[in-house]
Amino acid sequence: MKILENVIANKNLGFTDASTGKTIPVGTLYRSLGLNPVEKGLLFLYNDNQLSSIEVLLNFYGTAHTIAVLGQKLHEEFKERIEAEYRPKYIFDPQREAIEGYSLKEFSDHIRIFAKDDYKSEVTIHPDIKILLSTSGTTGVPKLVKLSDESLYQNALSILQYMPVQESDVVPLNVPINFVYGFSIFTTNCMRAGRIVCTDKDIMQKAFWDEMEEYGYSTLGGVPFLYENLNRIGFFRKDSPSLRYFTHTGGVINAELRKTIFSYCHEFKKEFFAQYGQTEAGGRMAYLTTEGLLEAETSIGTPVHNGSFRIDTETDELLFSHMSIFGGYANKLEDLATYEQPSVLHTGDTARKGENGIYYITGRIKRIMKLFGIRLNLDEVEFILKNEMQGNTFVCLNANDKKIVVLYDNPDIDPQIITETIKNKLRINPQYVRVELIESFPLSQNGKINYPLLQNLQHENI
Repeated sequence: MKILENVIANKNLGFTDASTGKTIPVGTLYRSLGLNPVEKGLLFLYNDNQLSSIEVLLNFYGTAHTIAVLGQKLHEEFKERIEAEYRPKYIFDPQREAIEGYSLKEFSDHIRIFAKDDYKSEVTIHPDIKILLSTSGTTGVPKLVKLSDESLYQNALSILQYMPVQESDVVPLNVPINFVYGFSIFTTNCMRAGRIVCTDKDIMQKAFWDEMEEYGYSTLGGVPFLYENLNRIGFFRKDSPSLRYFTHTGGVINAELRKTIFSYCHEFKKEFFAQYGQTEAGGRMAYLTTEGLLEAETSIGTPVHNGSFRIDTETDELLFSHMSIFGGYANKLEDLATYEQPSVLHTGDTARKGENGIYYITGRIKRIMKLFGIRLNLDEVEFILKNEMQGNTFVCLNANDKKIVVLYDNPDIDPQIITETIKNKLRINPQYVRVELIESFPLSQNGKINYPLLQNLQHENI
């Protein structure tokens, strides 16, 4: 288990409970529960990024168990459905006092885990499946991505080739580790950094900034929506002395905000890493450094170390090759019997390669609509609107290939300007554009705008 071996080898590492300030050395934490290293089964870990979740994860990682890292905020109905489908041997979920068919077992004075009554192994789980993560776009009952220790380790090594992690770094777990971005932040920093601060606080909460002042965070990570909110509250106007670098993934940061972040980094001597990744890739696939922020907003940079891209000549789909690629999907328990790693990952994104060697995302294969026979990339429409209107957030949806639906959340914007912009830039008649003001954009658990939910709501209104 290469990830855990490297984490244990980082003898400088400690894990801090943000709420109490208590710090536990890695050498104590990873074996605190006294587990049998050869015991094998499936653990469902409902994560909240607090110390108890991390303690359970590290302890079970050192055994033969497979670990499904899920979000603690998953609706109870969905928890019950996925548990009925997979029938895990163990369930860690501090939110629940009882689970039918399970008994609560004390593993320590503060860790209690549900153990399945009369457990019998129904399927031999493939030995390469170490971690199961849900796909980032999942709503409802998750489809799980099968990842091996080797794939996660190889991606962590690739990230550490460019990420300036230092042994003195204090790193908050402000991105949930049940998402691959958060998991890669966790693994890379556990391998190299000095302290991991376990917190369930959100960057938009005052309590988070109180913790940052107390512990002196060295880095922050987030999706574009988070950086847009930081910009709104004036974060980039002043220095935060302890911060050395920022990371980002999960979509495009608009051109104006990229310039703002670039200026901030140069003024206060920070670094910024814009990254491109997917759960199926085991983490990150490409990255841009601070200087790359001046590239077009759709740029994703160059492949991570030992990775490579090529573009399908027929579909323009971006294809990725790396040792970190996943071993297939799981929708039910029986799917855990196999682990088949493809040589190429189909990203679902369309792309082009610039003369400078940098790759640019041009859209999603599923985000293409045909409006009266004209092929229209909804992502490009969003980019145009954001850049024309001071970086405001817009969501463009397909209304059965008959109209473009444009959603926005800033009441100060004149909807006629939106339709006029689309008319002038794309030559689309305003009668084929429907503009709607909404109170706020719904977010999925990973902080991204919940496109599937918005699309479903629009279908109900068509």
